[in-house]
Amino acid sequence: MLRGIHKASSTWLGKAIMGLIMGGLIVSFAIWGIGDIFRGFGANSVAKIGGTEISIEQFRQYYTDQLQRVSRQIGRPITPDQARAAGIDRQLLGQLVAETTLDEQAKKLRLGLSNEDIAQRIVSDENFRGPNGQFDRSRFEQVIRNAGFTEGRYVTEQRNVLLRRQIAQSISGDVRVPTTMLTAINQFQNEKRTIEYIALTAAQAGDIPAPTPEQLSKYFEERKILFRAPEYRKLTLLSLTPADIAKPDAISDADAKAFYEQNNASFGTPEKRELRQMSFATAEEAAAAQEKLAKGTSWSDLAKERALKESDLDLGVVTKADIIDPTIADAAFALKTGETSAPVKGAFGTVILQVGKIEPGTQKTYDEVAAQIKRELAEARARSELGALRDKIEDERAAGSTLAETAKKLNLKSLTFDAVDRAGRGLDGQPVAGLPKTPDVITPAFTTDIGVDSEALQIQGGGYLWYDVGGITRARDRTLEEVKDQVAARWRDDEAATRLQAKTDDMLAKLKAGTSLADLAKEIGFTVGSTAGIQRGKPTPQTPAKLIDAVFKTPKGAPGVAEGDTPTQRFVYRVIDVVEPKLDEASPETKQLSSTLQNSYADDIIGEYLGKIQADIGISINQQALSQVIGGGTPAQ
Repeated sequence: MLRGIHKASSTWLGKAIMGLIMGGLIVSFAIWGIGDIFRGFGANSVAKIGGTEISIEQFRQYYTDQLQRVSRQIGRPITPDQARAAGIDRQLLGQLVAETTLDEQAKKLRLGLSNEDIAQRIVSDENFRGPNGQFDRSRFEQVIRNAGFTEGRYVTEQRNVLLRRQIAQSISGDVRVPTTMLTAINQFQNEKRTIEYIALTAAQAGDIPAPTPEQLSKYFEERKILFRAPEYRKLTLLSLTPADIAKPDAISDADAKAFYEQNNASFGTPEKRELRQMSFATAEEAAAAQEKLAKGTSWSDLAKERALKESDLDLGVVTKADIIDPTIADAAFALKTGETSAPVKGAFGTVILQVGKIEPGTQKTYDEVAAQIKRELAEARARSELGALRDKIEDERAAGSTLAETAKKLNLKSLTFDAVDRAGRGLDGQPVAGLPKTPDVITPAFTTDIGVDSEALQIQGGGYLWYDVGGITRARDRTLEEVKDQVAARWRDDEAATRLQAKTDDMLAKLKAGTSLADLAKEIGFTVGSTAGIQRGKPTPQTPAKLIDAVFKTPKGAPGVAEGDTPTQRFVYRVIDVVEPKLDEASPETKQLSSTLQNSYADDIIGEYLGKIQADIGISINQQALSQVIGGGTPAQ
């Protein structure tokens, strides 16, 4: 919550409408609850917060503006029905109440900002600067107009936002994070442990005979749900991206070669040089320095004479384009390895240059990149056709065509998957090959029905993905005969796990009685392994997650037993070292942690503060008037 207020002046949109900035307050507002504040009070007002009444027209404009903003963010229009289904109506209502609560408090405290202060903030906003870096009146008007604001309304909202920010900063601007908290979190995140261990697998469980029919039947009946067939759906997908409709073969060699010549630099790596530069106040000083170098004074000795450190001279390994001054760049890249230049008069003074190692550049030939260029050019051309083709697909769907029929008619390619479950697996339990990983099509496909014309999903990078549900196979209980092999395999695994549990429990008892891990390993013909530097939440193939969890619950010197990645993998271990990290409050990691905690503390404080204000001033919502704006019954709960 507070972060939104603190960042209110970071962008023009945040300053203008608060947007998602005050959206964080919605969370607290939801916690305080709005169910008990729906009371009728004024036929023409939607809400009353303290002494402020919000008319139906005011809220209608606010609600419409916010829905348009959300629509711009997600890249497609959002209807009032969709807004209610997503709970946006409740969020926006909470946002408005929170903002108005702060406005009421600003009035009570008689806070204010002069017109000069507001004007100065607007003029200094980099989003309103023109090409010359200065405030551009026409750009200012264009930007706020595109956001749906008049100048007067923008200035008013700017004033309100800044006053809200004043209140928030005064309440929670100097929250300190206790060092004890930082130390505890640092220890939890960065503590390291070393263990010695014996790893056991199903092989150490001994020979396990096949289950009898009676055992198998009893095991299956007790765990029938584990072998239940999930719901499957038949899906047809139609993807429309520039890559899908691009025709690289239609790009001529002439066009591809022209593109290659115009963008030659992008098909290679530029030459780099290790460069040192010594600057001089005048050309005379530079000439005198050059004379010393010519008489045998070394570059290092000359630098010492001028009280210059290596860091003052070293420009690093740079490309020609990295050097701002063209004159300096030309001179630097005309030298050979180890050469020192004559004084060079650049745009910012006179310098002497010295080149160290040279890393030659590389350049791919046209033939090496021809296919890539043709594909890129074809995709660029295809983007201009994307919108028209999308409309044709939608027209076909509106006319009742299936995706497969639409694809065939428009010479596109559709894909049909006969059976896909909610996890993207097929009838064989394996991931279905060819399903797109992004966007997620499985989730929406399992929330619709057969024959429903669903809205296309947007593909990152440009494009659309349509999906049809062609059939549904409901979840059901399988018979033992269908999954006999799976049941038998699971029964054997459970038997092995039971034997391993007993074996490791016995080994643990011996360790606690004083037997060493080495002696235990010798008894079963194993060697003792060891792993150092184990950290919470960082599993490896040698140290699975369950083992790490157990290790960090075990004191130094004590033994323990843990499961591995599977029930048939067990570890018997001893913690032999614990390294507690020291807190470095100056480190970037600690500073970041401190900032995160500070934000969290501040959010809690401002949330409690707003809750108290709202309890004092009173809030009323006119449900009937609210429904006129958002439609439906009550806001989404």
